[in-house]
Amino acid sequence: MSWAILAIGLVLIVEGLVYALAPSAIEDMLQTLRELPLETRRLIGLAALATGVSLV
Repeated sequence: MSWAILAIGLVLIVEGLVYALAPSAIEDMLQTLRELPLETRRLIGLAALATGVSLV
């Protein structure tokens, strides 16, 4: 259980740093994601999921 809390905490730290240090880059990235086709976004999500599962 403590590993799960640690993992969630680390994710929140990284996410918080990105939003704090580069908020305009987040907006640009979100705009780019909106322009991608749905299938491409789905494949990106599946790749991220598979990478996360393999790391865990």
